[in-house]
Amino acid sequence: MAATAAAAASPSSSLLLSRRHAASSSAHRAAARLRAPRCVLGAEQVRVVEAGKRMGGGDPWAAPWTPKAPAQEARLAAMPQETPDSRLKIFSGTANRPLAQEIASYLGVDLGKVLIKRFADGEIYVQLQESVRGCDVFLVQPTCSPVNENLMELFIMIDACRRASARSITVVIPYFGYARADRKAQGREAITAKLAANLLTEAGSDRVIVCDMHSAQALGYFDIPVDHIYGQPVILDYLASKTISKDLVVVSPDVGGVVRARAFAKKLSDAPLAIVDKRRQGHNLSEVMHLIGDVKGKVAIMVDDMIDTAGTITSGAALLKQEGAEAVYACCTHAVLSPPAIERLSGGIFEEVIVTNSILLPEDKCFPQLTVLSMANLVAETIWHVHRDGSVSSIFQ
Repeated sequence: MAATAAAAASPSSSLLLSRRHAASSSAHRAAARLRAPRCVLGAEQVRVVEAGKRMGGGDPWAAPWTPKAPAQEARLAAMPQETPDSRLKIFSGTANRPLAQEIASYLGVDLGKVLIKRFADGEIYVQLQESVRGCDVFLVQPTCSPVNENLMELFIMIDACRRASARSITVVIPYFGYARADRKAQGREAITAKLAANLLTEAGSDRVIVCDMHSAQALGYFDIPVDHIYGQPVILDYLASKTISKDLVVVSPDVGGVVRARAFAKKLSDAPLAIVDKRRQGHNLSEVMHLIGDVKGKVAIMVDDMIDTAGTITSGAALLKQEGAEAVYACCTHAVLSPPAIERLSGGIFEEVIVTNSILLPEDKCFPQLTVLSMANLVAETIWHVHRDGSVSSIFQ
């Protein structure tokens, strides 16, 4: 009978134990839920929660929390911040340092310190005098006369920046030498523009900024991005500030420059266009044949990308005078001015010769009719847009 009673009581005891075990598990789970968030709280939050418990008033989570540690914004503000232009570095070769200095001044940065010297045997030595690690480096160097010296100097500067761990290397070439050697006019000729483009790429440059290339197809010779800018806005702004007769005509000195002259005429109050037809007899030699268009009684503005020996533009100006032009202005971006350009341009046939400072002109190449305009602001804006991953074409719109 006792065994029967024990057997009868056994199910109830088991049920009671099961209920106690379930209740204990529920309590543990509830306690775990309460403790779990506190395990991830910061020391300051735990201190406030414990203080709320001791106060014994209501929910400890209702206690106000005012952290002693500064907020994230304050911590970031307290950290040393780099200036917006600390990653922008501009260096100059020896070809046109005044232009590079103007560019740096416009951007509000200091021109980079670089040591460039030549050994007794003519070899070029380049050493950067400041760190460029992780920086966007822009090297300003027109490859004007002496072309080979300036081009080799640029190659060595590129290599120095590459070995100094620069993030990107952009070469800024206001005047690109060898640009006229862009095709094979005769058999067994070298395409030197393509060779120069390949050498710039192999030296380590990541991007090229060039101004008024002699021909647009030469831009395709580069295997890296190229930003082609134009000196026309600088000249157009200057012409707009002058009191020139409204009866203007824009003249292309040869058939190859018609596209350039047409774009110039469109921006110059949609002026009419004339073309000088010429037959080139040899390198740096040309013969003017006849004029296409009307220039009688008008002010003629001759537009070209460069003036080298001035044979083409001077012969064209003489033809314009014969056809009755009232005055002749010569405008170009690159003033190469190889002999005898000074004698031809200063002979009195031109009212004014307007050029930019893409090439540094020494004192012996200056004459009364010459006006040199600075393109530093235009180049600086291009550098800034490239540095900020902006649109370069928007500068000219």
